[in-house]
Amino acid sequence: MKIAKTLKFLTAASALVISSLSFASSVNIGDNDVAIHGYDPVAYFTNSKAVEGSAKFTAIHDGAIYRFASKKNRDLFSSDPSHYAPQFGGYCAMGVALDKKLDIDPNAFYIYKDKLYLNLNKDVQKKWVTDIPGYLKTANRTWSGIEDLSVAETNAED
Repeated sequence: MKIAKTLKFLTAASALVISSLSFASSVNIGDNDVAIHGYDPVAYFTNSKAVEGSAKFTAIHDGAIYRFASKKNRDLFSSDPSHYAPQFGGYCAMGVALDKKLDIDPNAFYIYKDKLYLNLNKDVQKKWVTDIPGYLKTANRTWSGIEDLSVAETNAED
């Protein structure tokens, strides 16, 4: 009897772990549901650089926790989150153009037409800026097909 209960518990626990590993999120979140590695999305616009946010100033948008360097930045974000939140849920914009959800380096960013785009790294960003309109056209079309897929599903070998 105890073995059967233990097996049921382990099966349920395993299913929970497996489902959490393949959890599909339209927002790129890390530990504790924090978006963009804890960097302040407003600072990209106001400081033109990546600035780490503080757990002291936070706001929730699309199920993710955003951190801010100041109360002022948090309030700006809260007044218009769709303006300040990174495009494609904070996943690598070039990755989305390639039909993949890839993590980002918060320092590899580009603001184009008043929207924030993040990239996997500076090398990918160099490629991204060679044809932003073209890559955006592809990424906007692709995003609707991968937005609700897990990272693992978009990065599985074909």
